Amino acid sequence: MHRIDRIREEIAQEAARLMFEEGVKEYRDAKRKAARRFGRHKAVSLGSHLPSNAEVHAELVQLIECYEGEVLPERLLHLRLLALKYLELFEPFRPLLVGSVLKGAVRAASDIDLHLFADDPEEVETFLNQQAIPYTQETVTVQHGNRFIDYPHIYLEEGETVVECTIYPPEERRHPPKSSITGKTMERAGAKRLAELIDKDRSED
Repeated sequence: MHRIDRIREEIAQEAARLMFEEGVKEYRDAKRKAARRFGRHKAVSLGSHLPSNAEVHAELVQLIECYEGEVLPERLLHLRLLALKYLELFEPFRPLLVGSVLKGAVRAASDIDLHLFADDPEEVETFLNQQAIPYTQETVTVQHGNRFIDYPHIYLEEGETVVECTIYPPEERRHPPKSSITGKTMERAGAKRLAELIDKDRSED
């Protein structure tokens, strides 16, 4: 194996460790932080020598299975039940579950990631205020080609679990975004499909 390949693998492993042990959430941040620890190799500081998100994700899945395999089924069931609760709560906004809770590779620090759809983000805030549910909000800017689009994010907390809701215009429900891990269409699920997954989880216990 060429030296650069070995270093790429080491960066992927270190980035996965940062996500697993230190709670770094974004693959981009984990890879850049990991690469800085290999600064003596100038060629791998940034750019094409960094591992892909999929490579880091594969290492992360291995860490979860190695160190938390015994508690993974119970944790996954707990988070999926909690996700179902919020899918039902946000039913007026046609919510969809995405991310690790849907895919199954969950850590202790995993969030529940939902996509909501509303003509005006304030509709969601008004809904939460009416329900007396506390939340925080911020706007996240995402680049699509040459465009930069602002997406409102709302965060709720239940115990130690954060529920992150990204609000999209209604028409975007028909056009799923691409996964940052696979580059393919992002997998999403509504309440009915999630309930089926939960039934499957329980039947395998």
